[in-house]
Amino acid sequence: MSLVELIADADERGLAASGLACLDRCVPLLGGSDEVLRPLWGRLAEGSAWDTALAEARVALGGADVLEDSSADEAITLAYRMLGAAPSRRTAAELREWADACSVAALQIHRLLDPVPDDSTRLHARREGHTEGMPPLVAAELRRQIRILELLATPGAATSTAGLRQALDVSTEGRRVLRAVVSRRVRGSRV
Repeated sequence: MSLVELIADADERGLAASGLACLDRCVPLLGGSDEVLRPLWGRLAEGSAWDTALAEARVALGGADVLEDSSADEAITLAYRMLGAAPSRRTAAELREWADACSVAALQIHRLLDPVPDDSTRLHARREGHTEGMPPLVAAELRRQIRILELLATPGAATSTAGLRQALDVSTEGRRVLRAVVSRRVRGSRV
């Protein structure tokens, strides 16, 4: 199944995990620690409301000034928009819209950070399965998004802590990759 189909078929918990994982992988752009979104993952695993943990994450990561600055880095702005758009209530409709927007934003962020050029007009086609000629960073992000949704689509996985743990592991790997890319980018801009 394509990424678009997986998002369309995902249940509420799978959608929340998908959007949260996209945001989690982009935390290095926001200057946050690897643990800043851990309370949201915990609330998702418990099945409890996550509005308080979301508010705390927004305070910890800040970003209102970035969103108001028209000269801000596009990748950073996209990451802050993902955080800002996270729904306080976890309803299927709101989560589907957020997960879909996070998917697009995360792929766009990876496209912007990938040293291999890519045609941005093809981003939606990539989500539908047209992956020929994809730059490596974007291809890896697409694979992670698909893998997380597949993990949580397995019968019983979306309701199990083990399924969410596997999704978090996939996301953590992606966060490490993006942190290295961001670090190289910062070092390159200092030269």
